[in-house]
Amino acid sequence: MHTNVNLEAAVGVLAFLGTAFVLGLAVIIVLHAIKTRKRGRARTVSLAALTLVGFYLLLMLAFSAVSREKVLASGVEKHFCEIDCHLAYSIANVERMKTVGLAPNEATAKGVFYVVTIRTRFDETTISSARGDALLWPNSREVTVIDADGNVYDISMEGESALQSSQGAGTPLETPLRPGESYTTNLVFDLPANVTRPEMLMRDGDLLTHFIIGHENSFWHGKTMFSLES
Repeated sequence: MHTNVNLEAAVGVLAFLGTAFVLGLAVIIVLHAIKTRKRGRARTVSLAALTLVGFYLLLMLAFSAVSREKVLASGVEKHFCEIDCHLAYSIANVERMKTVGLAPNEATAKGVFYVVTIRTRFDETTISSARGDALLWPNSREVTVIDADGNVYDISMEGESALQSSQGAGTPLETPLRPGESYTTNLVFDLPANVTRPEMLMRDGDLLTHFIIGHENSFWHGKTMFSLES
């Protein structure tokens, strides 16, 4: 299974929350020690807090160091760990075209439009029996394309608008699902006509994920990409 973490998501989140709690408690103790002129206690607690931060960062970098870049072919799923379940994403289709949409709302690419069809699936095998059939709202997603030269391309707003006007954009990525359900979403990228090795990166958009041990958003962690080539 290809995932966006190389440490169990629940463990990573608990480590982050536990560290944040201890650091918050340390700040309160230090402030109280300063106020009551107990500078020895303030120094001891400050040193302990800095040691904890250093240990946490060391663990984060260790998991990043053993991570690897991956490029998935069409149809191969990348699982996003949502603490108690997984959402699986894969590329169902890639079309290249000069224009998208229908007249008079069609858009013309500066290079070539890549219309990428993404399949989102709620993997029912990754939930506990106690969870039930409740809806899951996906976390925010950031989607970009990176070529062989490291150039980054965002979603083409003009292309997306033209596609939506022709009712061809599919289901939005933030649409909730029940276990076992799936849907497809079409995203449009305007890439140079001579683009080399375009690869799509889909990742969590939550800023806090950059500080979770083992998460692909953490510093220097390897990313799992999707190839847009045939």
